[in-house]
Parts: sequence; C-alpha cells; structure tokens
Amino acid sequence: MINCIAVDDEPLALNLLADNISKIPFLHLVCTCSDAFKAAEALQQNDIELVFIDIQMPGITGLQFIASLVKKPMVILITAYKQYALDGFAMDVVDYLVKPVPMDRFMKACNKAKELFELRSKSTSRGDKPAEYTFVNVGYSMQKIVFEDITYIEGLKDYAQIHLRSLPKPAIVRISFKILEDQLPPYFSRIHKSFIVNTKNITAVNRHTIYIGDKELPLGSAYKQGIDDMIAQNRF
Repeated sequence: MINCIAVDDEPLALNLLADNISKIPFLHLVCTCSDAFKAAEALQQNDIELVFIDIQMPGITGLQFIASLVKKPMVILITAYKQYALDGFAMDVVDYLVKPVPMDRFMKACNKAKELFELRSKSTSRGDKPAEYTFVNVGYSMQKIVFEDITYIEGLKDYAQIHLRSLPKPAIVRISFKILEDQLPPYFSRIHKSFIVNTKNITAVNRHTIYIGDKELPLGSAYKQGIDDMIAQNRF
C-alpha cells in the first residue's frame, strides 16, 4: 500500500481527486490539504510516499513546494495548465496530468508510481545500511565512485559528468541523470535541472549561484526555496 496525500486549493477539485484515489486499490489517502503549508505538515507527521498536488496555489506553488523538499516523495502534478510540464519533469515528477483528468489517464499515472515504489522498495530491502559508493561504467571499465568524494554532477543529455575531489577531470558516465540521482545519499540536492551538488561542499550561495570553492554553479529558480530552507535549518 502506498501512503499518499492530495493537495489542491479548490475544494471541488480536491474532492474529485480524493474520490479518484479511493478507486485505486494500492493507494491509501492519508489526508487532503488545501495548501502547501498543510501538505508540509502532513509530510512531517506521516510516512508519505506519494503526493498529488496542484501547481497554482496561493502562498507557495506546487513547483516551489516540490523544490523545497529535501527528502522528496514521489509526486504527480495535476493542473489546469499545460505550460509547466517541462518544469515539472525537470524536477523528476512521476507524471503530469492536465485537468480534467480521464480516469484511465489517472490510473496510468498511479501505475507508474506503483512501479517506481516497488523498484525503490527492492533497493531498500537489500540492506539497511546506506551505500557509501557505486560503480559506474567509465570508458571500458567499471569505476568505483565514493559518494563523499563527489563535489557535483552535471547532466549532459544521455551522459553525466561526475566531478570528484580526488581527480582533476570528471568521470563521464553514460547513465540517466534520474537513475544516478536515485542512488545518491540524502545530502545531495538538485539545484538546477542539469546540476546536483554534494551540499557538504557548498561554500556560499547567492540569488542565482551556488559556490563550491571557486566553482560557480547555476541555482535554478524552482530549486531556490529548497536551498534557502536548508540554509535556514543549517542542514549543509
């Protein structure tokens, strides 16, 4: 069973979403929330694996809410606006649904979440101790990458450049950016659609830039709130 919450500031839309969720046998709706602040409280008080959320809401938008989360559950965006789809998928949401959502399309999105949930559950069941390293295919060999050694990662279409403290040149890996991100410990954070950083190595932050020593990396507007929250809570 997948624990989920539904977030929408429109009561009728929220009731319809809750009704649709009730028809999916592997979903358990923990609560409904009328804004992102209530959703944040629900995430703190419950073990939530999936969030259904609208984008345009007062106070904090759905995209800003997702970016603010350090430990991200799976997310399905449900909105009346098509133009935010690229922003949504850049934040690795499970699916992007445009209202009104046909039931068959809603079920397809839920099944995608179920597949991802089962994949993550299998990975977790292999052992309680978090992995300290991974092996990646670099050139014609498998190279061991110690997570603590990573300063930042840059996504380049089908490749990723893994920048390491111990090597002068990055390891260039042919791998999905999303698959690589899912392997990383929680002290890594997405700061841009093309960049993930080891937050332990961040030395300064300004409005549009993350600094790792002398290296300047772009800070995307969709991810800024999450970084600001980490600074406020001294989580670097």
